[in-house]
Amino acid sequence: MPVAWLPVLLGLFLTGAADAARLDIELGRIEHAAFTAENVRVTLNLVQATGTLSIARFSALGRVWADLRLHCSEFAVAAASIECGRGTLTLPGSRETLDVQFAYDPDAGTARAQVRSAAGELVRAGLASSGEFRAVLSDVAIGRFAEVMPQLAEWQAQGRLNAQIDYRPDPSARITASGRLHGGGFSSADGLQAAEGLGIEFDVRGMFREGGWDWGGRLAWGEGEAYLHPIYLAAGPVLEAEGRLQGDRLTLGNAKLALEGVDAIEARGDFELDPLRVRRAAISVGGADLGRIGPDFIAPVLAPARAATLRFAGTVGGAAAFVEDRLVGLDLSFDDAAVAMDDVDVGFGPLNGRLPWRADSPTDIDIAVGGGHWQQLTLGAFALAARVEGLSIEVPRLAVPVLDGRLILGDLALRRIAAGWTGRGNATIEPVSMALLAEAVGLPPMSGVLSASLPGLRVDPGELALDGTLVVSVFDGYLRATNLRWLEPFGVASHLFVDVEARSLDLTQLTDAFAFGSITGRLDADVRGLELARWRPVRFAAELRSSPGRYPRRISQRAVQNIGALGGPGAAMAIQRGFLGFFETFGYSEIGLSCVLRDGVCAMDGIPGARPGTPGDGFVIVRGGGIPALNVIGYNRRVDWDELLERLQRVIATNVPPVIE
Repeated sequence: MPVAWLPVLLGLFLTGAADAARLDIELGRIEHAAFTAENVRVTLNLVQATGTLSIARFSALGRVWADLRLHCSEFAVAAASIECGRGTLTLPGSRETLDVQFAYDPDAGTARAQVRSAAGELVRAGLASSGEFRAVLSDVAIGRFAEVMPQLAEWQAQGRLNAQIDYRPDPSARITASGRLHGGGFSSADGLQAAEGLGIEFDVRGMFREGGWDWGGRLAWGEGEAYLHPIYLAAGPVLEAEGRLQGDRLTLGNAKLALEGVDAIEARGDFELDPLRVRRAAISVGGADLGRIGPDFIAPVLAPARAATLRFAGTVGGAAAFVEDRLVGLDLSFDDAAVAMDDVDVGFGPLNGRLPWRADSPTDIDIAVGGGHWQQLTLGAFALAARVEGLSIEVPRLAVPVLDGRLILGDLALRRIAAGWTGRGNATIEPVSMALLAEAVGLPPMSGVLSASLPGLRVDPGELALDGTLVVSVFDGYLRATNLRWLEPFGVASHLFVDVEARSLDLTQLTDAFAFGSITGRLDADVRGLELARWRPVRFAAELRSSPGRYPRRISQRAVQNIGALGGPGAAMAIQRGFLGFFETFGYSEIGLSCVLRDGVCAMDGIPGARPGTPGDGFVIVRGGGIPALNVIGYNRRVDWDELLERLQRVIATNVPPVIE
C-alpha cells in the first residue's frame, strides 16, 4: 500500500489553461488482506472541489469487479489523506447508483466508508492502522451477495440482513460475524425446495492457522417455514457447530442440533467441498419422540403420498455412519414405539428392541412386538428374530398370533434391490375359528375353521404371491383359494387376484347366516380370475350350482323371491303369483347362476342348457322339482354390479322380500 504521496505526484500533469483546474493522480495498486484494487486513478477538479475515483479491477471475497467509478461532489485532498463526501458509485452493468462517503489516510493505513442505497440499505466500514477491519450492515438485501455467491440468484434468495463483521490480522487472523436475517426466503427452479418468512440469528467465528481456518458458530431459526421435498419444516431448530476448513476440505468436529421432540442430535464428519463428497461422517439421535417428529420427518420419507395417514408413538434412538458417500452402519433402538396407517387401518406396536446393521458384516435383529391390527383383525404379541447381512434379511421363523390360531412364516429370505424387496419363503395358517374371524371382520356368525399351507411365498417389488392352497372349512363344506397374488399390499392402489373354489356348502347354514330365506341342499361355486381393488370386486367369472348327490332340496317363498332379485329387473316365477301364497316352501331340482363381471356390469346366465319355456331371452335360475313345480327365470342378462349389491344388502339388512319388477 502506498505510504507517501511524493512518488505519486510525479504523475501529476497540467496541460494548458483549459486543463489547469484538473489534477490526475495514479495510485497504482492497493492491497489488503480483505481486498485488492488495481489501476486506481483519482481525477480532481480543483475549482469545483470534486473528484472521481476509478478502479480498473477490484477483487474481494473471491470475486472480481471491473471498471468501478465513484464521483465525489465534495472531494478534499490533504497532506496525507483523501476524503469523499456526497459520492455516487455506479456499479458495472447496472443503472443503480449508491450514495458513498469515505476517508482514506494511506500513511496511517486507516480508512472509513459508508454506502447507502435508495432502498435504505446501509453499509458502514472502517479500517484501523493495525489492520483491523469492521463492517456493519443494516437492512441489506440478500440479493446483493449474488455476485459473490451465484447460488443466491439461482435459488431466488430473498430477505434482509443486519450484521457486524470484524477482522483482526495479528497475531493470527481472526474473523467474527454476527447478525440476523429477517423476511428470508428461497425457491428452487422445480419448486420442490422453498421457504418464506425466515428469521435466522447467527454468530460465527474463524481463526487462521497452519494454512486453514478453525471455525465455530451458532444458527438459531426463530421464524418462518420451509419445504425441502418431501419434508416440511417450521422454525425452532438451533444448530451449534465447530470444525476446520482447509482448502476444499471441511472437517466437522462437533455439531449439535436442538430440535423440538428430540433429546439430542449430534454429528461429526470430514467432507470434500468441490465437488461435494462425504469422506467420513457419523450422526446420532437420542430420545426422539415419534409422536412429535414422526409426522414431519419420518412419514414423508416412508410414504410421501400417504404421510397424512401415518400415526406414531413411543421413542426411538439411532446412529448412522457414512464412508465415501456410502452408508456403512446403522443402529436403531425402539422403546414402546408404534406405527399405524389410518387409510388401510393397519398398525403395529409397541415395539421394543434393537436393530443393528453393518454394510460389511452380518448382524442380528431382536425386536419384541406387543401386537397389531389389520383392519378389524387383531394380532397378538410376537418376537421378530432375524439376521441381516448387507441388503439381505433372513427370518428362520416368525409366528404371529391371529385370534385363536397363528400365522407362521418360515425360511423367509428377502433382498433389497433398486426396485424394492424380492425374496422367497413359506407360510402356514394354523386353524383359526371362523366364528371369531367372522365377528372380527363384521360378518354374520359362522362355524368352521380357516387354515392354509402355502409352501411357496414369493415377494417381488410391489407384489406378494402365494403358491399353495388356503382352505376355509365353513358351512359344513369348504372354500379353497389358489393362485393368490397381491399387488401393492399396503398401497392406495392395492389389488388382490385369486381363484376360489367352494364345494358342498350347506345351504341351510349359508342362507340362515345371511338372512336370505331358507334353502336346504348343497351348493358348489367357482370364482375364476377374481380381482379385488381395495377389497371391492372389479373383475371375475363366477358360477354357482347345486352340488351333485341325493339330499333334501326345498326352498322357501322368501328365498325364491330373493333369488329372483339376482336375475335383475324382469326376473319372474313361472307360476301364478297368487298361487305362491298357499305354500311356504317348494321343491327344486337344480339351482344355477353365473356372473361375468367386467367394467362394472355383470353378464348373467342361469343353469346351463336349461330352457325357460317362456318367450324372450330368459335364463333359468331355479328349476322346479316335485309339487308344486316352480321355476325362477331371469330376463335381464346385463345388471349393474353396484346396483345389484345395493339391492341385496338392502334385502338382507331389512329382512323383507325385494320388489321384483
